[in-house]
Amino acid sequence: MVKYYKLWWTLIAVLAITFGLLGYFGTEVYRKAPPLPALVKAEDGRLLMTRDSILDGQTAWQSVGGMQLGSIWGHGAYQAPDWTADWLHRELIAWLELAAEEHYQTPWRDLNDEQHNALHFQLKKAYRVNTYSAAEDVLVLGARRVAAMQKTAEYYVRLFGDAPELQQTRNSYAMKELTLPSLDRRQSLTEFFFWTAWAAATERQAEGATYTNNWPHEPLIGNVPTAENIVWSIVSVVLLIAGIGGLVWVWSFMSGNEAEPKAPPQDPLTLIQLTPSQKALGKYLFLVVALFTFQVFLGGFTAHYTVEGQSFYGIETSQWFPYSLVRTWHIQAALFWIATGFLAAGLFLGPIINGGKDPKYQKLGVDILFWALVAVVAGSFIGNFLAIAQIMPPQWSFWLGHQGYEYVDLGRLWQIGKFTGIVLWLVLMLRAIVPALRQPGDKHLLMLLTASVAAIGLFYGAGFFYGERTHISVMEYWRWWIVHLWVEGFFEVFATAALAFIFCSMGLVSKRMATVAALGSASLFLLGGVPGTFHHLYFSGTTTPVMAVGATFSALEVVPLIVLGREAWEHYRLQRRAAWMERIKWPLLFFVAVSFWNMLGAGVLGFSINPPIALYYVQGLNTTATHAHAALFGVYGFLALGFSLLVLRYIRPTMVFDEKLMKTAFWWLNIGLVLMLFTSLLPVGIIQFVASASEGLWYARSESFMQGSLLQTLRWVRTIGDVVFIVGAVAVSWQVVKGLLCIDAGKPTVNESEPGFPEYAGETTSDLVHGADYCCGSCSDKS
Repeated sequence: MVKYYKLWWTLIAVLAITFGLLGYFGTEVYRKAPPLPALVKAEDGRLLMTRDSILDGQTAWQSVGGMQLGSIWGHGAYQAPDWTADWLHRELIAWLELAAEEHYQTPWRDLNDEQHNALHFQLKKAYRVNTYSAAEDVLVLGARRVAAMQKTAEYYVRLFGDAPELQQTRNSYAMKELTLPSLDRRQSLTEFFFWTAWAAATERQAEGATYTNNWPHEPLIGNVPTAENIVWSIVSVVLLIAGIGGLVWVWSFMSGNEAEPKAPPQDPLTLIQLTPSQKALGKYLFLVVALFTFQVFLGGFTAHYTVEGQSFYGIETSQWFPYSLVRTWHIQAALFWIATGFLAAGLFLGPIINGGKDPKYQKLGVDILFWALVAVVAGSFIGNFLAIAQIMPPQWSFWLGHQGYEYVDLGRLWQIGKFTGIVLWLVLMLRAIVPALRQPGDKHLLMLLTASVAAIGLFYGAGFFYGERTHISVMEYWRWWIVHLWVEGFFEVFATAALAFIFCSMGLVSKRMATVAALGSASLFLLGGVPGTFHHLYFSGTTTPVMAVGATFSALEVVPLIVLGREAWEHYRLQRRAAWMERIKWPLLFFVAVSFWNMLGAGVLGFSINPPIALYYVQGLNTTATHAHAALFGVYGFLALGFSLLVLRYIRPTMVFDEKLMKTAFWWLNIGLVLMLFTSLLPVGIIQFVASASEGLWYARSESFMQGSLLQTLRWVRTIGDVVFIVGAVAVSWQVVKGLLCIDAGKPTVNESEPGFPEYAGETTSDLVHGADYCCGSCSDKS
């Protein structure tokens, strides 16, 4: 512990402080969430809606795909409108039309500037003044607002039905006909939409910001960025610069010149006889590439719906496979195959850590886990289909069909199944790790790997802290524990520790260097990553302190990413350390791609939308999709594929990567992703950004704007990048299948037939596994 105690205490302090902030301000989310009134009444006493009917509307919205069909408070899909911004603008225009007729007996568009200004003043007062009584738990609405609300509701009832006059609008929004068949549920849906717009327009306190911090941008009622928004945006930029400067100084003065260990003449991992559980991992790799291939083809299908909203090249497909369904499957398939790649990497390392042998019944556990994963994938996909098709009874939808929340769309039963599978993986991993921890020697890297494994196994459970009728602000808080904290936080730490462990086990880096780098990286990632979760919640019904913490720490998330160019170089040069490294050149290059996309996708594109002032205008636009594609596939996708290729290379010892196939896979995936982002998604996002800043979010997501010729052309251009990317995906998938089936298996490119290293002549394979110079698992420290 002496050598690493400062790093451990730093990591512990980081976790204590950051989770303290996340928990403390999480209670703020509960306390300060926009009120869901028990009753909503008109001034004349008429009952308009209740808390239960608003929540009925929330469940109706969830059942049609929720965030996969348009968005609420900026979170969700990008083809249909943001329903909050769209409802608010439509209601405001309806109010102005009613006021113009009442005051001047003239249509709104025909009024002069003086009349416009007078009604604008009345409009702002009518909408921003809070008429909710906390003591009575009642919201009272003026007569004109009630009339405007009802007029707006009529439009949405027809839109989510099959009104023929709105068929072209549904096509533009990629909605299927009769999206929500039940008239009663459509009416409840309008109440939920109204409530989200009410929270976005109503001041939390007099002369203050709205419940959503003045989001969305809506000039008609003075929804503009708050002073706090601007202040904390500047603070975040200053902290980013300071953090980068500090890291450069620390890196310059503290990076040692420790000599690299001499690479062994033979790959140490090939000296370990494959265990039954490792041999059983082939089906995991097949599942990875099967889901990956399915996902990328679905991506092309989903993208095409942005230009033909109800058809695929003229073929009517939306009634059974609408945009909301295929986008759900596209995202869920990505999460499943990426997670499976990580699970396979962990299960491959388990026996190595355990001295080259399986714990008892390990293979049985690996097999059970695999089929459990298959059952969860199949069950969740079928449930998604039945829910969005409105075949499933409404009361079953949340549990068996579709939760409605992006990235956690699977029904709650399947979510429980997924969590159970992850916990089973944790148990399988700990059965291999715990005996190794009891062995003498330096176990600090293994301890970090163990901690990351435990975090992955347990933190997915955050998704159970909300239910079907939970307040959406509270739900968003817990959802981002999964999407941001679980995926972007602990998976990042696991990947760092696992790669350090692998390279250390190969004798390519010293144990000390691997341990120091992994512990330091974990502290840096989690320092910004844990409280940085709040940068997703600026406008989700939270208060200024949440914005302050999110802006401050999300800037620090970017700081460690600036050194990833160095990490990419380190990974790239490993292939020259020994002749046998040529055989794992392609997994290494995939890890190099991870570093590049981490810097560009998570760093540059991520920070471009993280400051509150930026996110105020671009939340819910294609700028977010640009970051999401670059970060999710560019980082975690390439990482999962790299892990899969690495495992493949060892469980098929005679396999040689097909150079032509792998060059196609690597370069076409990267070039395809670049084309997808920079010839389509980002240009569309920037054009939307200008529209949002000048007119309002409603306009940047409106039918008239999104169906303009320039944006239509840019979405068609995406087809080029999609096709290039699909070619790369098919190539890497075929390489994995060929390897698993031993098609064209070649001889090793280097001689690995020797019984052992010269300096360990006469020792068994198990002895070699425990050699301190070549393994960081259960070995004693001979250095």
